[in-house]
Amino acid sequence: MRAEIRRIQEMMEREAYVTDPSIATAVHLAMVLGKPLLVEGHAGVGKTEIAKVLARMLDTRLIRLQCYEGIDAAAALYEWNYPKQLLHIRLSERGVTSVEEQEAAIFGSEFLLERPLLQALTADVAPVLLIDEVDRSDEEFEAFLLEVLSDFQVTIPEIGTISARQRPHVVLTSNRSRELSEALRRRCLFLWIGHPSLDKELRIVRAKVPGIGERLAREIAAFMRSVREMRLAKQPGTAETLDWAAALVALHADELDETLVRETLGCFLKEEADHRALAASLDEGRLPAMASL
Repeated sequence: MRAEIRRIQEMMEREAYVTDPSIATAVHLAMVLGKPLLVEGHAGVGKTEIAKVLARMLDTRLIRLQCYEGIDAAAALYEWNYPKQLLHIRLSERGVTSVEEQEAAIFGSEFLLERPLLQALTADVAPVLLIDEVDRSDEEFEAFLLEVLSDFQVTIPEIGTISARQRPHVVLTSNRSRELSEALRRRCLFLWIGHPSLDKELRIVRAKVPGIGERLAREIAAFMRSVREMRLAKQPGTAETLDWAAALVALHADELDETLVRETLGCFLKEEADHRALAASLDEGRLPAMASL
């Protein structure tokens, strides 16, 4: 392993993010090349956490743009503070002699509400810009993002062009609820994060769940591996593993048993059909991890 990749991996692990060379390499190259990093994978596998860890590693601000269906430029870039503008007009009506003077007075930066993208461009220190779940937005918004991320500048008609003071480190995440455009993919480095191996998930549980016993941690990791081999509507991610492990520690459990598993299914399965499927597997003894307990 190259020294610079090892250093990134060590830095991420100091921030309690259990990583591997492929993740560390992607993060390193995104930083060195100044390119956005597109991270795809199942829900709950640690995509968003990469941006949070990167911000802590660099000791810089994390700016998060949460995407959703119908998000537009106003929500992502800027809006005018209309109530403040109206108040200013009313207070200064007698002192303004022309429409031009009034417009110049109310369309200044002090009346601008900066949303995440503009905040990232105007930051004095390069921030980490997290564009979370970009696949939830529509194609029109994705095209708008391309324009902003290509030049890292925007034009506000009333003010002019605003260029990035310091180029932000950009991380985009996607759960693949829809296919992203080839144009967006070409502009990004790409990282796929799958479900972790048994050993990696065990390391994650140890690192993230204080006070958990070694036996319980091993049994949880093995059980979750068996669960993910089932045909479920929504497979649990690492986030659900950690939720379950924390719940079991709170219940003062030292090991798994069938009764405890049945009583805590809601910690890692979020669909009623999946509850029924796992309960049936437990009834029939079809889960290898459970049979070995």
